[in-house]
Amino acid sequence: MEGVTVTDEMLSSNSVTRQLTDQISLAKAFVVIAKESNNLQFAWELSAQIRNSQALLSNAATRRTPLTVGESETAIRDMALLLYQAQQLHYDSATMLMRLRAKIQTLEEQMSSANEKSSKYGQIAAEEVPKSLYCLGVRLTTEWLGNPNLQKKHRERKQMDAKLKDNSMYHFCIFSDNILASSVVVNSTALNSKNPDKIVFHLVTDEINYAAMKAWFTVNSFRGVTVEVQKFEDFKWLNASYVPVLKQLQDSETQSYYFSGHNDDGRTPIKFRNPKYLSMLNHLRFYIPEVYPALKKVVFLDDDIVVQKDLSGLFSIDLNGNVNGAVETCMETFHRYHKYLNYSHPLIRAHFDPDACGWAFGMNVFDLVEWRKRNVTGIYHYWQERNVDRTLWKLGTLPPGLLTFYGLTEALDPSWHVLGLGYTNVDPQLIEKGAVLHFNGNSKPWLKIGIEKYKPLWEKYVDYSHPLLQQCNFH
Repeated sequence: MEGVTVTDEMLSSNSVTRQLTDQISLAKAFVVIAKESNNLQFAWELSAQIRNSQALLSNAATRRTPLTVGESETAIRDMALLLYQAQQLHYDSATMLMRLRAKIQTLEEQMSSANEKSSKYGQIAAEEVPKSLYCLGVRLTTEWLGNPNLQKKHRERKQMDAKLKDNSMYHFCIFSDNILASSVVVNSTALNSKNPDKIVFHLVTDEINYAAMKAWFTVNSFRGVTVEVQKFEDFKWLNASYVPVLKQLQDSETQSYYFSGHNDDGRTPIKFRNPKYLSMLNHLRFYIPEVYPALKKVVFLDDDIVVQKDLSGLFSIDLNGNVNGAVETCMETFHRYHKYLNYSHPLIRAHFDPDACGWAFGMNVFDLVEWRKRNVTGIYHYWQERNVDRTLWKLGTLPPGLLTFYGLTEALDPSWHVLGLGYTNVDPQLIEKGAVLHFNGNSKPWLKIGIEKYKPLWEKYVDYSHPLLQQCNFH
């Protein structure tokens, strides 16, 4: 018997080891069913016999000799009796399948409920304004209102700056209500720029954060970068008669959909009903030529990005007559047009290829001369007006962007814009080579739910020793 292995023994057609193993597998299934049927005594008897059979197998494996019929006969017979008894209790294959199907259905329902709750709580966490960020806004606003010298310094700087309309400069725009995130975008761009004095940032915020933004960017300097701060409420042309989103906000059904709090019987996921998708700061990207009538080319940046390379090369890229330069995201099927748009609608079906490649907002080069020539804002209005009932698309500004810039987008090298740091794992080599890193997703780096391993990429551009950040407990 020297050299005989357990594997060889298991492969033998007349192996008692194999018979015992098969019995144990079947008995384990019957234990589960017995417990679910509340037959605890029978489940205990099966478990005891399973342990007995397992002990025999363990001893045989230890001594490296196969089980004999004599030493295993009792265990096999006792287990066979229990298995026969299980069949008499209707623990047969058909019953097992029926019970397992019911169990799977129950588990699927539980998983669906858990996923819905997870999505809901994740959305709430993502929309939370951290206390420290709220504190910073309040302190900066107080400082601005109570410090005439600060206001005077801001006015003087604004009057003297001819760079705001100079098309030989590198113009960037951000539309945001987040002071710290905007600061990181500006600071990271400045620190990685070869010519920071040629950079102009045009920042648009809302009335609530306007004073705080002006105070922050007046008090702090960024290697000679020029920063202009505006609020969208000052744009007189931005009204309901011109802007479809503002017109839709006056509609009672739209108000109910986004603001009533009714759960819609679960038909619509919570992320689709987020009022932020009607925010003018979100939709202002479709009005860039109106916001900056003197400019010919701008780079649009989201506030949840961080820059780690010099971006001046973006301004010399030939867009080949296109309006939008963007990084495509169709390496996977998920990011093609049919995943964002409703192709059961005849308008979508007639105008757009379902397999057309998607692209990303967050870092876009816009040729404003071509934009005006092709009336791109008018194209956006056309599609936005036809989606008042949300039948063309449901979520965000990317779907209308895909429609608006269809056939007008030039693909950029993927290293210019690396996505996914706010929701998934990203290849470290892509991160190292990336010029712009985008924390798209719920896990923003300034939130507690941010992905820990990516936070340092963002935090390195925050000066935590700044007195205001210290007072507001940033760390």
